[in-house]
Amino acid sequence: MKLQAIYPFKPHFFTLPGQKHRIHYVDEGSGETVVMLHGNPTWSFFYRNLIQFLKPMYRCLVPDHIGCGLSDKPQKYNYCLKQHIENTLQWLKGLNVGRFHLIVHDWGGAIGMGVAIRWPASVQSLTILNSAAFLSDKMPLRIGLCRIPFLGPWAIKHLNIFAKAATRMATCKFLNKSVRQGYLYPYDTPKHRIAINAFVQDIPMDPTHPTYDTLEEIQNNLWLLNKKPCLLAWGMKDFCFTPEFLEQYRKYFPEAEIEAFHDAGHYVLEDAQEEILPRIRKFLMQHPIR
Repeated sequence: MKLQAIYPFKPHFFTLPGQKHRIHYVDEGSGETVVMLHGNPTWSFFYRNLIQFLKPMYRCLVPDHIGCGLSDKPQKYNYCLKQHIENTLQWLKGLNVGRFHLIVHDWGGAIGMGVAIRWPASVQSLTILNSAAFLSDKMPLRIGLCRIPFLGPWAIKHLNIFAKAATRMATCKFLNKSVRQGYLYPYDTPKHRIAINAFVQDIPMDPTHPTYDTLEEIQNNLWLLNKKPCLLAWGMKDFCFTPEFLEQYRKYFPEAEIEAFHDAGHYVLEDAQEEILPRIRKFLMQHPIR
């Protein structure tokens, strides 16, 4: 496939200090900075239409987490929430990013909030799409199956089952062939799927999990952000981050604006594109950086 036709962005790379690994990122447009953080098993491709929509008015900075998208995919690496947060902080520092709007989705919720609670003064506004940044004891069966020892990781890496299934299960509307191929483009070999598996295994379901304390710290410090302008834009037919997660976010951000898309699933930017893109732009325009 010709990726450039649906992802027409010049590639940029940032070498993480002390790691020698490169983060790929999109840097499009000018004006106030909007940082967008993706989840699993997506990459910056998830935000392609939002980037195109916002770049006439905003500078859109969108990284691929290490192991994802067009970033480096080291085989021996500490793929965990804490490391992804640190990488994002280093990337923002390296680009001398000042105050910015933050948009998050899926694992980008935990990563982004992990960044925001450390740099609350730098965050102008929060746009939260289907995600979580707090502990939960709920896991969909189809994700739980991917955590079965040996079988789950093998199926993710060798059959690409997680990323392929997402192109069908994460939307309510049918994705055309080129878009499905776009989501799968960086994950063409078992070695290139290492982070997809790592994200699945990194979901902390009990206090013994090494990422549990990191996520608990984020949860306990969300109050630092509860006066920020916040838009909760939710695909209500998400099998993973169900409306219950939206209600949980509302407890942490009681003054948030709520936009529910009742015919959209997890990939809400795909299912509700015509409605959600102008809604996000309107929200950003209402809360300019002073």
